[in-house]
Amino acid sequence: MTERVVLAYSGGLDTSVAIPYLAEKMDAEVVCVAVDLGQGGEDMEAIQKRAIDCGAVESVVVDAKEEFAADFCVPALQANALYMDRYPLVSSLSRPLIVKHLVSAAQQFGGTVVSHGCTGKGNDQVRFEAGLAALAPDLKVVAPARDFAWTRDKAIEYAEAKGLPIETSKKNPFSIDQNLWGRAVETGFLEDIWNGPTEEVYSYTADPSQPREPDEVVITFEAGVPVRIDGRSLTPYQVIDELNQRAGAQGVGRIDMVEDRLVGIKSREVYEAPGAVALISAHMELENVTVERDLARFKRGVDQRWSELVYDGLWFSPLKDALDALIAEAQKHVSGDVRMILHAGKATVTGRRSAQSLYDFSLATYDTGDTFDQSLAKGFVQLFSLPAKIAAARDAKKG
Repeated sequence: MTERVVLAYSGGLDTSVAIPYLAEKMDAEVVCVAVDLGQGGEDMEAIQKRAIDCGAVESVVVDAKEEFAADFCVPALQANALYMDRYPLVSSLSRPLIVKHLVSAAQQFGGTVVSHGCTGKGNDQVRFEAGLAALAPDLKVVAPARDFAWTRDKAIEYAEAKGLPIETSKKNPFSIDQNLWGRAVETGFLEDIWNGPTEEVYSYTADPSQPREPDEVVITFEAGVPVRIDGRSLTPYQVIDELNQRAGAQGVGRIDMVEDRLVGIKSREVYEAPGAVALISAHMELENVTVERDLARFKRGVDQRWSELVYDGLWFSPLKDALDALIAEAQKHVSGDVRMILHAGKATVTGRRSAQSLYDFSLATYDTGDTFDQSLAKGFVQLFSLPAKIAAARDAKKG
């Protein structure tokens, strides 16, 4: 019986070449699945047709933009997810959703093998295969670039020999992955970490150094979910999409960093995430207003661990599920408005208001009307510092 391979298909050189290559190597039929995550670029119908032209027996395009925004970007926002305190999980956030649709296609079309275009030194191989292990452990996995030592030069040569309808003459110096939540760029001259990124690297953001008028925006949250911009009700997808445009036009969300990959190497990455950076900044500030101190302190550690789990490909894991429950509990009162100025590469919070606010003006003010009883402070300070005082006395005895 001929096996069917379900291929995560991007429409690019590597995955296009994988269609006839897998068919020959494994004597298999290839089913392609392309997922629209709001990445923009080439028309999805053209990608669907290219898969058939390259030899796929089935070609599926999934419009997952709203699903990605609501079920993946919003949870990342509520977790203030920033890997190494900087990276808003652009690629790692999309992989579990792609895996979900690969499994669905395998069930629909009788697939027994799943394939992806990841190499052996990247994080994405882990994200795909850890997700598949959780959702469909019976499916086998084949990764041509890793399992068959398939290099880009070989891919170009193979595509030209087969006459595949894919551009091979223009060799983009960068490896790029993008979706609604952001854009990741690596390789090329960026591999020398002394080289600064040039403007050609960027696509989602304008040069922040160029003069322009600032953009004021008011973002409204309900239980940690962004629901309105400037009073207009929008879906999470529409909120992120609009902020990508507006914050991107102000150069917000450029990140240049050397990060710790899961496989143990350090990698230089350049990211653009205008909407994500603006939203996370706004959400963090609203949490400062509405979340009780000890819960807020504990959640910061939870947020960091959540980010690491998702970066490491463990979206479908018991610990991630448990952390989701705590984060959801912490979002119950995160409702209100945040005003921001988008300008010169920064998203700066200038105002916040909430019916769930824990900020009490009469307690905070230093002017007339102050209701804070300062007479209680002296005893509080003495008791609070007592353990340190006792320890210091002990140490003094020892000289």
